[in-house]
Amino acid sequence: MRVGSGNAGGGPGFLLLDPVHLQAGAAALALSGGRRAGDDDAGGGRANAHHDPMDRFAGERTGQYRPRAARRIPRHIPDDRFDELFAQLGSNRDRALVAFWVSTGARASELLGATAADADPGQQLVTVIRKGTRQLQQLPASPDAFVWLRLYQAQVRELVPAGRDQPLWWTLRRPLRALTYDAARLMFTRASAALGANWSLHDLRHSAAYRMARDPGMPLTDVQWVLGHAHLSTTQQYLTPLTEDVIASVLAFHDRQREPGPGTAPLAAGYRAESLKNLFGEDAL
Repeated sequence: MRVGSGNAGGGPGFLLLDPVHLQAGAAALALSGGRRAGDDDAGGGRANAHHDPMDRFAGERTGQYRPRAARRIPRHIPDDRFDELFAQLGSNRDRALVAFWVSTGARASELLGATAADADPGQQLVTVIRKGTRQLQQLPASPDAFVWLRLYQAQVRELVPAGRDQPLWWTLRRPLRALTYDAARLMFTRASAALGANWSLHDLRHSAAYRMARDPGMPLTDVQWVLGHAHLSTTQQYLTPLTEDVIASVLAFHDRQREPGPGTAPLAAGYRAESLKNLFGEDAL
């Protein structure tokens, strides 16, 4: 059975309905002009472009043309650079915020949503609402963070409303309002730009995770709990060695190799010290 119609090239075109294909519930469409040059599986065309519906598909790897996403290593702030960054902060509020972020590993929005009742200096804990689960969780913080928080609260005691449900963080400009994420981000961006860097608030969370994960005395499951990760594999990415740390470790290894061991035998008699220094250097003796 043939049904004719004009094609784009001006020649006749036919829709061939094979009885065998009709019985199988499929129809094969073929243009009278034939295949284009290079339009087949081996010539760079679409995979299975001319597959016969009566044949089975060959076993192929799923997503063989799908590019793999690059695995990004979380960026953190080196300890020496963090000290310089902390020195750029201009108020006790900013110092308290950064100290809490880098010691608790909380997200920026989680800490900014805390109220006055959420900070517990006696237990050295701060309560936040987790971003994913929306559940309350207490996070341990460093003593320095609570010292800066106490100094900040002493400055704004008579300026902000009192109450356990009042925001913990306020703007510096009057009229005082609850500190928002955008205002905190601009504060941190200015301090980072003063050092010629482009760190973000989330890099403080990465820095806290790296510090805790690389501490041999802290189990990785505890780090997972602090960060609020649902899967341990997400926390394991912070075990990836950093380039600067690896270089420092290898250089320290080479320095240890140059040091003579406790059981090093003395040099044999009969050799002049000047000759040994010329041959092996000053550290040979």
